[in-house]
Amino acid sequence: MPKIGIIYNDIKPMACRVAEELSDELLAKGCEVVTTSSFGGILGYAKTDKRQDYTPIDQLIPEGFNQDIDFGIVLGGDGTVLAACRQVALCGIPLLTVNTGHMGFLTETYVSQLSQAVDQLMAGDYHVEDRTMLRVQVWREERLIWEALCLNEMVLHREPLTSMCHFEIQIGHHAPVDIAADGVIISTPTGSTAYSLSAGGPVVTPGVPVLQLIPICPHSLASRALVFSNQERVQIFPANPTSMVMVVDGNGGCAVLPQDSVQVHKAEYGARFIRLQRPEFFRILREKLGWGLPHIAKPTSVELP
Repeated sequence: MPKIGIIYNDIKPMACRVAEELSDELLAKGCEVVTTSSFGGILGYAKTDKRQDYTPIDQLIPEGFNQDIDFGIVLGGDGTVLAACRQVALCGIPLLTVNTGHMGFLTETYVSQLSQAVDQLMAGDYHVEDRTMLRVQVWREERLIWEALCLNEMVLHREPLTSMCHFEIQIGHHAPVDIAADGVIISTPTGSTAYSLSAGGPVVTPGVPVLQLIPICPHSLASRALVFSNQERVQIFPANPTSMVMVVDGNGGCAVLPQDSVQVHKAEYGARFIRLQRPEFFRILREKLGWGLPHIAKPTSVELP
């Protein structure tokens, strides 16, 4: 029988209840089960002084989670999924994501369909979809002071008040460019439907091997979103006299001082999502974001000219 991991949002009563019931059900089927909270994948914020508190990537793996686990089941919303992906990326565990939150853009199924989904998993009737993740690093005086994995995006901006900032950005070996904007986003295809979308970036289907650079409210008519190969490393040098804040996956991040640099590149690890039916990205766009729906209802009671 398979070994199954359960990752759940322990601050949501519903997720806690479902995790307990699911564990009992799987144990009754003869499975080996390990459970953990998604809290371990939450990044938190590092401080502005020289002590940058962060958990190294290889220490995020929950106890009992390893390559022997056949698959994991994540119970929560999109934030829980993002945290879980950071926790198990190094193990390569495929994850079935179950929505107990709100939007659930990254989730595959719902609690009401969980029993049927478990039966499919046990029968091996599923596919695994790989998604690109980013490794984000902050360097100070040639010393790594902070790093994290992310599935959606990295955002660099000012706090507490939003105002125009200057950035010098180099992509791969191309010439550096100067951008004046409220902030910048480096996004994966998965993140193209998150903050990147709200900032005017294009939607990218998950399998395309690219990343995006999106200026936030740029102070130029010429500054637009840029799509480039995910084999290119990005270096960002804040050309600003005050400190900035870097946020990863909308979850946590690090203070970035004027002398620091931020490096972003495709991680050697990725997120692996279990799909119970053939992946259909446009269907998800239609259901979750209303993409492709007619903006004017077509009348059925009258004859069109």
